[in-house]
Amino acid sequence: MEDHTRELLKECSSGCKMAINSINQMREFVTDEKLKCVLDQYDKKHKELEEDTAKLLQKHGSEEQEPGMMASMFSRFMTDIKLLVNKDDSQVAKLAMDGCNMGIQSLSEFINKYEDASSESIAIAKKIVKAEEQFMQELKEFL
Repeated sequence: MEDHTRELLKECSSGCKMAINSINQMREFVTDEKLKCVLDQYDKKHKELEEDTAKLLQKHGSEEQEPGMMASMFSRFMTDIKLLVNKDDSQVAKLAMDGCNMGIQSLSEFINKYEDASSESIAIAKKIVKAEEQFMQELKEFL
C-alpha cells in the first residue's frame, strides 16, 4: 500500500509541475485578457494541488517528483513550434486542452494502476483530474 501511495503521489506531483510549466510557457503568447485570467486561475490551482501533494509525499517519506527530462523537453519544444507557427489564442487553448487530456488520461491510468494507494492520495489524484476537466471546459470558448 505504501509503495502505491508514494508512486501515485509522485505522478501527481510530476503532472502538476508539468501543467504549471506549460501554462507559464503559453502565457507569453496570449493576447485575450480573459484567457490570461483562465490560465492564471488554473496555474494557481495546480500550484495549490502540487503543494498538497508535496505535503502528502513528505508525510509518506518521499520527495516531490520532477517531470521526466525528455518529456519536458519534448513538450516545451512542440509547444514552441506550434505557437511560433500559429500565435493565436485559439492555438493556446488547443494546446492547453491537449495537455489537460494527457493529464486526465495518465492520472486516471495511475489511479487504476495504484489501486492500493491510500484514500487521501487517490482523492488528490481525483482532484487533479477534476481540475483538468474543468480547465478543459473553460478553454472551449477560446477555440
